[in-house]
Amino acid sequence: RWNIPPDVEAAVAARDPTCVYCGIDFAATPESPGTRPSWEHIINDLGLVSLDNIARCCVSCNASKGARELRIWLDSEYCKARGIRADTVAPVVRAVLNRSS
Repeated sequence: RWNIPPDVEAAVAARDPTCVYCGIDFAATPESPGTRPSWEHIINDLGLVSLDNIARCCVSCNASKGARELRIWLDSEYCKARGIRADTVAPVVRAVLNRSS
């Protein structure tokens, strides 16, 4: 549906067993609508379909981030309330932040 090649999907699913933003463990958390894993374009560009830009995050984080730029979202009340900061996100997200500094 998001034009993510199967090999990228498999690699990302293996790399991201937890939400790349809040860290919720997809396997250890009872599934609810907000805790299910979803596909995330770290940089909001549907054309950037690579291991560097595709990640898995929980539906709650994905819905909160929406189409906002990553740095702007990290300064949101949602992130502040959950302790989500540039230094707490997964390495794949930190790499994007470092490239855009």
